[in-house]
Amino acid sequence: MNKRRLTQNQQRQIQRNHHKKISKKEFEWQDEMLGELQSGLVVTRHAKHADVETPTGAIFRCNLRRTLKNVVVGDRVFWRLGNEQLQGISGVIEALEPRQNALTRPDYYDGIKVMAANIDQIIIVSAVLPQLSLNIIDRYLVICETANIPALIVLNKIDLLSEAERIAVQQQLAMYEKIGYQTLCLSADTGENMGELDRYLAQGTSIFVGQSGVGKSSLINQLLPEVNALTGAVSGNSGLGQHTTTASRLYHLPQGGNLIDSPGIREFGLWHLEAEQITQGYREFQGILGTCKFRDCKHKDDPQCALREAVAEGKIDAIRFENYHRLLESREESKSQRHFRKDD
Repeated sequence: MNKRRLTQNQQRQIQRNHHKKISKKEFEWQDEMLGELQSGLVVTRHAKHADVETPTGAIFRCNLRRTLKNVVVGDRVFWRLGNEQLQGISGVIEALEPRQNALTRPDYYDGIKVMAANIDQIIIVSAVLPQLSLNIIDRYLVICETANIPALIVLNKIDLLSEAERIAVQQQLAMYEKIGYQTLCLSADTGENMGELDRYLAQGTSIFVGQSGVGKSSLINQLLPEVNALTGAVSGNSGLGQHTTTASRLYHLPQGGNLIDSPGIREFGLWHLEAEQITQGYREFQGILGTCKFRDCKHKDDPQCALREAVAEGKIDAIRFENYHRLLESREESKSQRHFRKDD
């Protein structure tokens, strides 16, 4: 049992939970039915429950107190074990420990949704089919920069490329390496460079993000064969794969480190970010921002725009600069669609 000290906020939260009457539909865990408070790690998040792992490796399915919101995989929690199981539920999560960080995404109907917490590295998985989308990679990189979480860009299915196509892809990825991002080309099917991915994953807790059909589940099958994650074929009509992961899970890797697998995301919107946050999300802009002639420069046709001059001088890649404006436009379109749906 972990005797860690609770903060005053956590103590008050747990005290409120004890005095709050729980409906019969959520099982009536009486205080005398629960053991002492202990710490644990959320390794699976279901719709209404969460699986908590103890320091010894045992896993228990738990209810969540109503006062707790956005409990996600990677969260460290305080929970209590019941003296018996109630319909497969073994205990109750009482409080969250403070998070190191959190990965969030916007939802049209639910607002901002937390996907995972306490992450050391975000692995952006892309693929050569239907085509390599640098715009999608840039979208994820803005999220990584905003959350202040390091990123690794992984290009899967490299075995499908000819030698000439591989060279072209490496040239595209070089613009990311130039500004300090790490990249890795591999194949889950042939095993090419999978050992290199192992070395990255051993460095802490990582999470795969990327569109459906890029091979995230196939990578997990190679990393953890016993998991046998479902894989989905790329749709012949849209080029997008089907969602193959139904619950977010954390896996312990044999070489060390943890891997969080979350449901596939076809579109990672940025409408929850301010335009300034997207601008700050381009790390190569950092040393140039604030040097434009006008303080309200939109970095388009404004006279003496320092960013545009940096593009002309080759200090900022033209493709990245174009994608930056496309992301801003996409953000405005998404915000408009969100307001339309709310009013519908």
